[in-house]
Amino acid sequence: MTEKNLLYDTILARSFSKNEQKRLGYGAFIASLLFVFTLCTVFKPYLSPLPVVELQLSVDEDGLRMLRITEPQKPQAITSSNDATSEDSEKLIVPTKQDNVTSNGVITQSLVSSEDDKLSVCNDTSLPKNHHDSFNCTTTNTTISEEQVISDESKLEKTMKPICNKLKRTELCELSGDVRIHGKSATVSVAITFAFSGNSTWHMRPYARKGDTAAMNRVREWTVKLKQNADDQLENANFSRCDRNHSVPAMLFSLGGYSMNNFHDFTDIVIPLYTTARRFNGEVQFLVTNKNPRWIEKFKELLRKLSNYEVIYIDDENETHCFSIVVVGLNRHREYYKELTIDPSNSEYSMSDFRSFLRDAYSLPNAAVTTRQTRRRRPRILILSRGRSRAFTNAGEIAKAARRIGFKVVVAEANTGLASFSQTVNSCDVMVGVHGAGLTNMVFLPENAVVVQILPIGGFEWLAKTDFEDPSKGMNLRYLEYKITPEESTLMQKYGRDHEVVRDPSAVAKHGWESFKSVYLVQQNVSIDMNRFKPVLVKAFEFLQSQSV
Repeated sequence: MTEKNLLYDTILARSFSKNEQKRLGYGAFIASLLFVFTLCTVFKPYLSPLPVVELQLSVDEDGLRMLRITEPQKPQAITSSNDATSEDSEKLIVPTKQDNVTSNGVITQSLVSSEDDKLSVCNDTSLPKNHHDSFNCTTTNTTISEEQVISDESKLEKTMKPICNKLKRTELCELSGDVRIHGKSATVSVAITFAFSGNSTWHMRPYARKGDTAAMNRVREWTVKLKQNADDQLENANFSRCDRNHSVPAMLFSLGGYSMNNFHDFTDIVIPLYTTARRFNGEVQFLVTNKNPRWIEKFKELLRKLSNYEVIYIDDENETHCFSIVVVGLNRHREYYKELTIDPSNSEYSMSDFRSFLRDAYSLPNAAVTTRQTRRRRPRILILSRGRSRAFTNAGEIAKAARRIGFKVVVAEANTGLASFSQTVNSCDVMVGVHGAGLTNMVFLPENAVVVQILPIGGFEWLAKTDFEDPSKGMNLRYLEYKITPEESTLMQKYGRDHEVVRDPSAVAKHGWESFKSVYLVQQNVSIDMNRFKPVLVKAFEFLQSQSV
């Protein structure tokens, strides 16, 4: 024992008995506990919970997973359905191949998709509905196991919000933060500030007809990249310096694929563009890949209603454009075989909204056909003329029969410019045409108008139903159909009744789409048997004279 300790024990022994020493020690211990408890009570409101790791799932064929790390949310922010913003709820998203991820010992989650055809999940009730719609969010059953350490006893909701959706007909990414786009290299870079492992790239073609190889081969591929060290961007050689800063969100989409075909223009580009861009109320910059000035000119009225800014042909840009929000790709109906329509479960807009938008963009006066109007005047019928294939060879006879029934006849071809032709279509009560892109102009018809589709030979029943019959119902139009006989096709005159082209179109289809198209879409014209067709015209007239559908 040292001299110092001996002196201490001597003084302590003289001052206190052994019992008194024990009491003193106990008292000091209790006082320490009270002091610590007081500190925790006073400073508890200022203590923040540990950062929370949230996993979200967006699975593709390669098993891609999406991981998001967020700052802790305040309980009151979770209960609000209108106050949450993308900045509050989405700080960062990292794709990774890991099935289970543990970070800071806070959360471990294992997610398993219950449906193969649903490639994204979203289950955040704290966000506004339009935010869910813009992400194509659907709720699926998942198996989740987790252990969470939270500084207080409030229960924080777990959210899963995919930034990229890989769906059957389209791919769509919505990026927020520091987003930089370089057109020459077809690269979209998103800056992040922490270390991550796993896959950090997403390759996509921003055209809403995924699965159609012929179309997608005409669409430029883009790469979405997550970049490291956003705080040190200027010194980071892997992160481009901003050349042009933009104060509004951007949308990047393609005008490749089957553009300049009227049907594909609407179903693959215009309608998806409307459902994706409308929520921005014009404050969005369109970035076009696969430059097509003719398409821009054709739809200039619609583009002006959707964006207040001139289109940027991004492929030509060697400068780096910087945004805080970028949407890559266009939203489209989730069902594979749905054309000219809007998915009500996946969008806050409907086909009725879209047709109202068209009337506004082209100043179309007629919103609906009424019985009173058609009884007061002669209803107008539009016979769609075609200059090459699938044309009426006896359009004069059809017009003559229609006049005898009581129609005022208009014969026109859709080659006068979209704005002008939309006025013609909107002024009519009935539209008659052979199956083809010209029938797409039914989007301009007033509600309760009648569409009459003529089916040429070749087994067009399925296409006729998918492309025009089903969509017409979503537009509040009335639909009639007329299927021609071989005698009404010019193919019979060319090949004879016993040729497989006339007798068995399925045999021609076995040779591939190009063979089928070259025969039934290119070579065929139609000569209507008026004795067979007249009852269809009468039925259309009766539709207009009554309220029955």
